[in-house]
Amino acid sequence: MTSLKKTDPETKSIIDSEIQRQSDVLQLIPSENYTSRAVLEALGSEFTNKYSEGYPKKRYYQGNKFVDDVEILAQVRAKKIFGVPHANVQPYSGSPANTAVYLALLEPLKNKIMGLSLAFGGHLTHGSPVSISGKYFKAVPYELGRDGKLDFNAIEKIAKRERPKIIVCGFTAYPRAFEFEKFGEIADSINAYLLADISHIAGLVATGAHESPVAYAHIVMTTTHKTLRGPRGAILMVTEKGFKKDPELAEKIDKAVFPGLQGGPHDNQTAAIAVALREAQGKPFKEYANQIVRNSKALASALIDFDFDLSGGGSDNHLILIDLQNLNLNGAPVAFALEVAGIVTNKNTVPFDPMPPFYPSGIRIGTPSVTTRGMKEAEMKKIAEWIKEVVDKIKDEKLPKKREDRAPFLKEFKAKYSKNKKLLAISKEVQQLTKQFPIP
Repeated sequence: MTSLKKTDPETKSIIDSEIQRQSDVLQLIPSENYTSRAVLEALGSEFTNKYSEGYPKKRYYQGNKFVDDVEILAQVRAKKIFGVPHANVQPYSGSPANTAVYLALLEPLKNKIMGLSLAFGGHLTHGSPVSISGKYFKAVPYELGRDGKLDFNAIEKIAKRERPKIIVCGFTAYPRAFEFEKFGEIADSINAYLLADISHIAGLVATGAHESPVAYAHIVMTTTHKTLRGPRGAILMVTEKGFKKDPELAEKIDKAVFPGLQGGPHDNQTAAIAVALREAQGKPFKEYANQIVRNSKALASALIDFDFDLSGGGSDNHLILIDLQNLNLNGAPVAFALEVAGIVTNKNTVPFDPMPPFYPSGIRIGTPSVTTRGMKEAEMKKIAEWIKEVVDKIKDEKLPKKREDRAPFLKEFKAKYSKNKKLLAISKEVQQLTKQFPIP
């Protein structure tokens, strides 16, 4: 980055610090990953300079021959990998992509969206009242059962009572298999569209490490930066089933993306998506996806051996949700302590969580990033040991019951443990491991 260093050494220094941070820590946030150098090169390419409102061969600006080439290339690769007849690679990210589906098919404040409640592991854009999906459309949430798994009897009852126009099957904190066929049967029974949001598991779906929703859903949406290991972005796909239900479905969705929600696509992002999709077609990526699942199962098993309570009882995909209530601990201080120890997670609500989102009862972890670095089952057991050591160190730090006492407690906790010798010693051990597994 010689030009950046000359032009803006301050920003260059911050970027260098972030690169070092990513190298030194165990990145366990399941929605994050490391792209390849090839993806980063495409993302930083001269396509950044172009403007290309419209779609291939139908642009409003001149000079788009090669933009068309790269967008068509990304479309073709997406259709091949996921086995769909139509793919739109222009959405800026997952949230506007989901919103485009609603804009295409729903009448504001009239038609209903039915998605998993945010508090139970759904996403903001699946009908949360604080999101546009819940403010401009009627939202009907479903929840998990007491066992932390999908309760299809309850889901079916809600669907038949409320008759939503769109059912969303997709989750951000659900560690078990996504049972697309059962959702498809429920959607068909009430003539609803099934939107499969596979943002978290797209890389697993692309390689067969997780069942595909394509046979059961009408629309499939995925982000491109999680298990797919590409840049920030999204893809909206229409399946054969979707075309049978509505021959104009792809046209409606394309118009909702542009001009409905956004202007010109980010062409450098499109190029980087094309690269990521190329990488996802190879045998190494298939082995990588399978290793993500093996690592997640191994990490879950080790955590259970250490008496951690896992939501849903384990993991079938890339994700683990640790419920800390049996330890009388809270996700906010635990996540902070883990970061001091070089283990980056995120605090997260758990099913039937009695605590508010800012002080939830769980932490969410996943294996995509550490698997990208080449770690396997043996490293997962060591990671579980470190998590146990951190939790043991702070086990007496109970979050106050009174709401007004929580913020002062967390501030004092951070001051107390930010330089804790035990946690910093674990961080040094973590760095010794990460040096053996460099980031791409």
